[in-house]
This record gives sequence, structure tokens and C-alpha cells, in this order.
Amino acid sequence: MNTARIVVLTIALGAGGVAAYLARSTDDHAQAPAQPVAQLPTVEVLVAKNEIGLGQSVKPDDLQWQTWPAGTASGNFIKRSDRAEATKEIAGMIARAPFIAGEPIREPKLVKANGSGFMAAILPTGMRAISTEISAETGAGGFILPNDRVDVILTRREKAADKGGPDIVNSEIILPNVRVLAIDQAPKEKEGQNALVGRTVTLELKPEQAETLARARQSGTLSLALRSITDVNMADNSSEEDAAPKKGASINVVRYGVQSSMTTQK
Repeated sequence: MNTARIVVLTIALGAGGVAAYLARSTDDHAQAPAQPVAQLPTVEVLVAKNEIGLGQSVKPDDLQWQTWPAGTASGNFIKRSDRAEATKEIAGMIARAPFIAGEPIREPKLVKANGSGFMAAILPTGMRAISTEISAETGAGGFILPNDRVDVILTRREKAADKGGPDIVNSEIILPNVRVLAIDQAPKEKEGQNALVGRTVTLELKPEQAETLARARQSGTLSLALRSITDVNMADNSSEEDAAPKKGASINVVRYGVQSSMTTQK
């Protein structure tokens, strides 16, 4: 064997050894065990399997247990470790507020019907449900929906003191920031609609407010003014005197582009 062949064979053997070493090193790194992942403690909480609408009776098929991080599970959540039979206990209760699919079930948003209709079941303690007639003109064109907040406005037409003079029209807010419970017999927005034109509206009122509304229906025309959704957290309806115009207060009226001042009367 001549010298050239020996040199080539030596180089080939050396290259093969290097390649084998590199391949072996790569396999060792690839087979290194993965670092263990820390497992967070979890609990099983009761959630809505399907959407549950306002006034809907909860069925067992509407509920399911779902794994939830223990650190974020509120005290209001129903845990399987505490109440394994909660599905049976919750079934038959009525939703006082809607649930979306996957939302944890909280009992403050539910109420037992005890044979009563859903409207009596969802009314807060001490409140009353009272209805009054509306139209598209007096009901914000149909854009008032259940659970919205409204102001109730009374408009009265009075004869002028001077014979032959124009009638005096007075308007005032008699019930500010009240909640709409239903339009006609619909306790929730109809699916696919963003407007609901009805002939009656049911409002959630305190007993003294219900008396005010009953008197006002005999005194003039009632209209509803839709309020912003953010007004739900404002002061409750007990502050009527602060929200309604005082006797003798002046308001600006614009007619045909001409501004004039009007004094309210009660």
C-alpha cells in the first residue's frame, strides 16, 4: 500500500470518528429529561353549561362542573368539594340575572320560585312591579329594552289664565333612574332584535313611587327617557327631589330655532 492511500484512509477514519462523536453528543442532549412543570392547585366549580336568560328556570342540563384555579375561585363560587349535590339543589331556581356559558354559578343571581311567577321571584325585596301604557313616541322609539334604566316624564296641558291665550304645556321628571323589568310580556330582549316596540312597560318601583305613577297616569301623558347604561350605579331612586325640577325652576325651550324660558309648575 503506497503512502498516498495510507494518508487518505487516515483522514477518512478521523472524519468518521468526529462525525460519530458529534452525533452521539446530539442524541444525549435530545434525550435529556424535561424539567417538571409546577402544577397549580385546582378546584371544581359549578358553571353554566349553556346560556341562562333572565327569568329562566335552571335545569340540570344547564349546569356542569369545571376545573378552576383554586387561587382565583371566589368565595361565592359553588365548589364540588363543599356541595357535591349542588346541581340538584340549584335545579328549578330562577335566574334573577342572565348567565353566559362558562360563567360560574353564584346564588345571589338566583332565587327560589316557590310556586310564584318569575316576575314575583326576580323582584328585589320591598320593590313593586307596575305597568303603564307606552307607544313608539313615548317609549324612545322602541329602543328601551328590559333591564334598561329610564326617567319617567309627566307632560300636562293646562288652560291659560287669560281666555283665548295658548294652553300651557308643562313637563317634569317624576321618577328618575328606574329599571325596566319587561316590555309587554317580554322579560328579556328577543333574540336577534335590538328594538322592542310594545304597548305596556313594567317598571321596578318602590311603593311610594308606584303611588306617584298611578296618580300621574290620570294627570297627563307619560313618556320614558332612556338613560345611559352607566347610570345603573348612580344613586338610587330615593333622590327623586334632587333629580326632578323644583317648582318654579326655569327650563329652556327651543321652538322653531327660537329659545325661550319656561317656569315649571307642580
